[in-house]
Amino acid sequence: MERIAKAMTDQWWLVILRGVLAVLFGVSAWIWPGLTILTLVILFGAYALVGGVMNLGAAFAQRRMGSSPWPFVFQGVLGIAVGIVVAVWPDISALSLLYVIAAWAFVAGVFEVVTAVALRKMIENEWLLGLSGAVALLFGVGIAVYPGIGTLLLLSAIAAYAIIAGIMQVVLGLRLRRLNAARQQAART
Repeated sequence: MERIAKAMTDQWWLVILRGVLAVLFGVSAWIWPGLTILTLVILFGAYALVGGVMNLGAAFAQRRMGSSPWPFVFQGVLGIAVGIVVAVWPDISALSLLYVIAAWAFVAGVFEVVTAVALRKMIENEWLLGLSGAVALLFGVGIAVYPGIGTLLLLSAIAAYAIIAGIMQVVLGLRLRRLNAARQQAART
């Protein structure tokens, strides 16, 4: 797990980029609340696909370091698969989309919490990634348990989740950047 944390510090910019994309997705969903479900599906599919590609990028970096890339590979393949499912079946029903989002958020949340535990060994009091994972878990469980909340409320919930998780990821990425710079400085001396 320590190598996963090292890979995250080396790839800090991916964490920031993913956070920025999440915030942009959330803000655009709030700015245009009249989006059709098809537009929501396409936006979500693109977000999941980009996140999956970023995780695969982190997996390749992890492998180059001689560490196990499988946690990143799993999340990457899951994100890409969800993005492809959405691209192949853009007319997916709102309820089907809801359960796909719930499953994706739950799995991503579990991995974020596990990674946060590993990061605590490198970053004192690391709680942002763990909190982001907990938010994802609660979001996934919440929309799976209460699927009848309606499209507009679903859109608002997705937007809020994306913005909150995105902000946490940006802050975490900035902290990882500082940790990486400190680690590189220590290696030079």
